[in-house]
Amino acid sequence: MGKPSSNSRSSAKKKTAPPTGTPGLVLAHYGQASLVEKNDGDLIRCLSRKNLPRTICGDRILFESSTPHDGVITHIEDRSSTLVRPDRNGRIRPVAANIDQIIIVIASKPSFEFPMLDSYLVAAELINTRPIIVVNKQDLLNHDSHSKLEQRLDTYVKLDYSVLFTSTLTTDGLKSLHQQLRQHTSVLVGQSGVGKSSLVKALLPDLDIRTGQLSKVTGLGRHTTTATTLYHLPDSGDLIDSPGVREFNLWPVDADELAYGFVDFRPYLGTCRFSNCRHNAEPGCQIKEAVQDKIISAGRLANYHAMLASQGK
Repeated sequence: MGKPSSNSRSSAKKKTAPPTGTPGLVLAHYGQASLVEKNDGDLIRCLSRKNLPRTICGDRILFESSTPHDGVITHIEDRSSTLVRPDRNGRIRPVAANIDQIIIVIASKPSFEFPMLDSYLVAAELINTRPIIVVNKQDLLNHDSHSKLEQRLDTYVKLDYSVLFTSTLTTDGLKSLHQQLRQHTSVLVGQSGVGKSSLVKALLPDLDIRTGQLSKVTGLGRHTTTATTLYHLPDSGDLIDSPGVREFNLWPVDADELAYGFVDFRPYLGTCRFSNCRHNAEPGCQIKEAVQDKIISAGRLANYHAMLASQGK
């Protein structure tokens, strides 16, 4: 064999060096700064190098200290999962990184919408995280309304989704919820008014102390509570609290990917007469037949079509 060319030698010299720095965990992101927790539990306020993407709550990073209380993020580790959502202008906004559970909080008041619930469930399926449905404010339900709500949610129980009823007033269900959160990194999501803040306070008795510590480092005072923030649970596991939303829409996905996000559709995908079947008016649609046979919920199929329409497909 001949000698390696000069280009080969220069290519070999250009191998990227492994990233260096102190490891940390992003607890929250505020404007241009990130609140980072070091391995010893100390908190530091960090900016990011210009060539890096924006950090997300839950990111694992490397940073270099500039002062005892300030630093610069030099590297973002690969994310195992990322939950995102479009904002009002259609721009994709990250919510949380490296999560393995999505806790979808709903309540009888304000009444929840099944399309939003299905959007969150599909999102969880598409990023390979486990969803848990939490029906909060159970104390507002009498026996009849509780039974009716259980019947409405029976579709999801049959799909093997965990459904928990909780109340921060009576503490019902909180022990079960806490067990579900152990040894997981979970993000708490849901529309405004469902009682997420009360749940967080119930799960984290020292929340005010922790919030005060975060505010001291960031200098943002009460505004700290409006950002998506990661908290360590007393036993084990992490809980990411995200602000309530009026609605939740999926990021852009193709029709086949969207259908895959509906777990009850999966046994029938690829079995319709037409390969590009949208499970609407096409003949030979196996999913429509499953709806007629009451194997798949008609409401779930309607929500699929609504999501498809919202994506312009």
